[in-house]
Amino acid sequence: MTSIVEPRKAMCAVNGIYAYHRSAPDADPAEAESTRDAMQRRGPDGCGLWQSPDQRLVLGHRRLSIIDLSDAGSQPMLSLCGRYVLCFNGEIYNYRTLRDELEAEGEQFRSSSDTEVLLRLLQRYGSKALPRLRGMFALAFWDQQSHELLLARDRFGIKPLYVADDGWHLRFASQVKALLNSGAIPCEPDPAGQAGFLLTGSIPEPFTLYRGVRALPAGHFQRCGPAGPSAPVPFKPAPEVGGSAGPDALKSALEDSVRAHLVADVPVGVFLSAGIDSAVLAALASRQNPELEALTVGFAEYRNSERDEVTLARQIAGRLGLRHRVSYYAKAQFESDLPQVLQAMDQPSIDGLNTWIVAGAAAEAGWKTALSGLGADELFAGYPSFLEVPRWHRRASWAGWVPGLGSLLRTMLRPLCAVLGLSPKAAGMLEYGRSIGGAYLLKRGLFMPWELPALMGRSAAREGLKRLSLVRRMNQQALLGSNPPAAVSALEQGFYLKNQLLRDADWAGMNHSLEIRVPYVDTTLQQLAGGARFSKIDLLQTAADLLPQTLFERPKTGFTTPLDQWRGHPGAGWARHWAQELQCRF
Repeated sequence: MTSIVEPRKAMCAVNGIYAYHRSAPDADPAEAESTRDAMQRRGPDGCGLWQSPDQRLVLGHRRLSIIDLSDAGSQPMLSLCGRYVLCFNGEIYNYRTLRDELEAEGEQFRSSSDTEVLLRLLQRYGSKALPRLRGMFALAFWDQQSHELLLARDRFGIKPLYVADDGWHLRFASQVKALLNSGAIPCEPDPAGQAGFLLTGSIPEPFTLYRGVRALPAGHFQRCGPAGPSAPVPFKPAPEVGGSAGPDALKSALEDSVRAHLVADVPVGVFLSAGIDSAVLAALASRQNPELEALTVGFAEYRNSERDEVTLARQIAGRLGLRHRVSYYAKAQFESDLPQVLQAMDQPSIDGLNTWIVAGAAAEAGWKTALSGLGADELFAGYPSFLEVPRWHRRASWAGWVPGLGSLLRTMLRPLCAVLGLSPKAAGMLEYGRSIGGAYLLKRGLFMPWELPALMGRSAAREGLKRLSLVRRMNQQALLGSNPPAAVSALEQGFYLKNQLLRDADWAGMNHSLEIRVPYVDTTLQQLAGGARFSKIDLLQTAADLLPQTLFERPKTGFTTPLDQWRGHPGAGWARHWAQELQCRF
């Protein structure tokens, strides 16, 4: 493999402690070091620790060297004047444009890293700089003069950041388990996080499994000064990109995003399944890097079935002229890996095992960076939910005109579902289908709200559901779409992609010291193609001349694992059984 070489920085982990209350003990560097080193697999190539002169703040950093392998990009990074300090996890893809603008304004740089560009940008503009960033990031920015800490997270939530406030200290880190490792944060369970997991298979932000730990929401920043932390605030997106929104513009935007995501000082590979998303990604990337290597994972249980990814992936790789690596994963290996999977899984997720497996295969191949097709389904209407959720809503919306009808029918029909062998969701069709958000929960949900008392206790379920307010939040998210497909796209991106797929890519990849990049989850591409403006056919056409005809004829299956067979629960109910197993193990 080769890559487009352009020096910049490294992926990593960040953490810190700020003793903001005037009566609080000073920030403990030993605690910060312990938290930092609990994230060693996120950054095995180096580490840093910085404490403010007044001992009130400690920042920690671990480094996975991807770009600018020298010490020039080491962190925490101090400004030349000594007033500002930055601790940063991520990549800023438009950093060169931003650097040119800053140099035109008189700034001079001492390194080629995007960390320094980000540091200078925040010096000048503070939180107003955040909408200008194209990339993935979680950052902590300290102003030594005002004693104010700024925390921020990228628009899509590609990079995680968790915060704990005990009224004296503000602690933050890239992992929940790292924060808990210090012993300074109580492990009291949060019913809202537990309920969210049982309902959706992941934990909707800002909740976690613990009352004392919250996720900084995607696309938000939070300030903390001597008066304490303020509430997280969303930063506005960058202005819409003008010009054409046709097929040529889509292709150009995709190529631009892929080009940005290929920049590295180490080899970059691509995950290749038998689906459209990864095939198009591989095709566009191979145009820019002819020596690109692809990786496909196969399972013995899927051989000679429609779920087998290997045969068509080999055809795609052959057509593109890619070096192709195939790795097989077996049940025995899963049983051996399971303790490590559960340890690495920062928060429970029913959908992370596939990413863990492919990330492990990439690490065994010596990769440190890989391109993934995550995000394409949400952007290009690739799920059945884009058709089913609006249809269910249309059929059930009339029930909203009769108060209490849906709830009454659900109570009456619930016992019949078990007798008739129907899904528990069937009982709630009229109660939940009357809104887009409720219909989406019916489609995506694992368990339904009325099932939770039996799983987590009546009192905890009542509290968790009340604080979670999931249907209300889903209906609010749906309002971001101007039509039913756009509403479903907003829901898929705001819940499934953000809380599950991207989070899984982070913990599974980082545990193997692998940076997983997601070119479909890009601000510029989102501005052009967001709201389900384009279909999977439009996506496929951007690289149709490079791909085999077989790809056009294959039905969508998605990259799945034989977990249902491995755990002894074949059929549609396997995810519910797996969720209950994870619930017991966390």
